[in-house]
Amino acid sequence: MPPVFKALASITAWAMWIGAWLLLVIPLIMGIITGTLYGPGPVPMVYPVFFAVALAYAVLAVVVMRLRQKME
Repeated sequence: MPPVFKALASITAWAMWIGAWLLLVIPLIMGIITGTLYGPGPVPMVYPVFFAVALAYAVLAVVVMRLRQKME
């Protein structure tokens, strides 16, 4: 396999991994700052959706990295 494909797979995996962390941390911080995450009212559905998308990004990043390892 040409090295360009391994490089693209690495870039994709790292981009997805960083995106997963950002999708996890930014809504968590904003929810704590605004008080909607730990407030007395019900939690808005946007937070579980962000956490689910972050989990999906993290899983896909691991899958891409495993595929990159199998390219060798």
